[in-house]
Amino acid sequence: MKCGQKKVWLDPNEVQEISVANSRQNIRKLIKDGFVVKRQQVVHSMSRHNRQMEAKRKGRHTGYGKRKGTMNARMPFKVLWMRRARVLRRLLRKYRDSKKIDKHLYHELYAASKGNQYKNKRVLMEAIHEKKAELNRQKLLVEQAEARKIKAKLKAEKKASKTKKERPVTEEA
Repeated sequence: MKCGQKKVWLDPNEVQEISVANSRQNIRKLIKDGFVVKRQQVVHSMSRHNRQMEAKRKGRHTGYGKRKGTMNARMPFKVLWMRRARVLRRLLRKYRDSKKIDKHLYHELYAASKGNQYKNKRVLMEAIHEKKAELNRQKLLVEQAEARKIKAKLKAEKKASKTKKERPVTEEA
């Protein structure tokens, strides 16, 4: 029957016939006749457990009194750090591959994220936008300075050529 003694049921009305059985063949016959039966598995319901877990998912039963481990034991800081680092690095990689940031800015931001400067993706994205705006502003200022230099140079050349033209006139007089 492949079960323990607890699971075997003997028919109380057929005690006489069961007690006479002294061989495997006789026992098989008793099983076939239904005088010796394997009891059913006792039900182990998960309904109470499922109900409890459903409540836990909503945040019930998780107060200070229900906690045994430290905060680090319940959710390791290292795991949180790894998740955050992977999220930030994935974003930086994506931005670099799509040419939104150049390799120099990528390296700078990568090092900063490793140094725990950005607590989440949103903060990192804001930092990227600020840095890009700063770089564009710097580029614009450099271009304006160059334009001013060229303009001043042209003005100086024009003035010099004008004075050259006027000098011979003054010498003749």
